[in-house]
Amino acid sequence: MSEYRDKEEVEELEKKKSKPHKSKTEKRSKPNPFVQILNGEFLAKDYILNNLSYIFFFIFMMIMLVAKGYYGKQLNNDINTSQKTLDATTAEYVEAKAKLEEETRRSHLVNALGPLGLKETVNPAKVIRVKKEKK
Repeated sequence: MSEYRDKEEVEELEKKKSKPHKSKTEKRSKPNPFVQILNGEFLAKDYILNNLSYIFFFIFMMIMLVAKGYYGKQLNNDINTSQKTLDATTAEYVEAKAKLEEETRRSHLVNALGPLGLKETVNPAKVIRVKKEKK
């Protein structure tokens, strides 16, 4: 090989040197959004920093939405428990009322009071009305 090169060879070498060479650091300069989220780089962007109050408000609203869901479930459970208690109390009331009616039935009272010497009246009760004098 000679020390002298053709003009064409020299031009090709200059073109190769003048072309920008992409390195691995240039490829890493703009990582994909997933990587930015994982390493927290997206939090340092101006857009995020300028709208931080809106982001906190949005997060607060999301927390309130979740809390409202849990509160609704708790209220539903409380309503179901109260309904079961009410049903049990109503059943006890109906049972006690039926038992009272059974024990205070006229024929039952006559049979229960017979040994004591008490008898049922034959004549119906009369109402005595007193007329008031007008002044």
